Amino acid sequence: MAKRKKHILTLEAEEEFEMIGICSHHSDYRLAWGLNTKTSLHLTKCKLPYEVTNRKGEVTSIHSKYEFIDEDNRLEYYMIKNKVKGQFLIPEKPTIDYFLFLCNNNVIDVKELIKELKMVSSILGAYVFFPEEITSSENLVFN
Repeated sequence: MAKRKKHILTLEAEEEFEMIGICSHHSDYRLAWGLNTKTSLHLTKCKLPYEVTNRKGEVTSIHSKYEFIDEDNRLEYYMIKNKVKGQFLIPEKPTIDYFLFLCNNNVIDVKELIKELKMVSSILGAYVFFPEEITSSENLVFN
């Protein structure tokens, strides 16, 4: 009997979103209101929160989620609170209060958006993070 060769196919997941970390002492609805009044965003609270699950499929934490679908630019924005009851969405960044995700972005200059975000009075700081550098970002799924 001939020996079988075993081939392993590894696919690198292509990140389809950009991450902006936001530091703010305000509540999620207050921050969303500030973003909506000072920027071109129109964030609204989602009916279903963002759930973080473990490998067994059990929900480990539930985070508030806001979204804005920009149909003109075919772009989706999601704002998710990072820390809820001691559990983190992105544990590698415990000092970040919120994350703003830009999905399918081909038109928005993130540096210009950060300049706009820093003009919002309820934002203390805004920083770009690269999803490929954060291991827990592999578990983020937006739908």
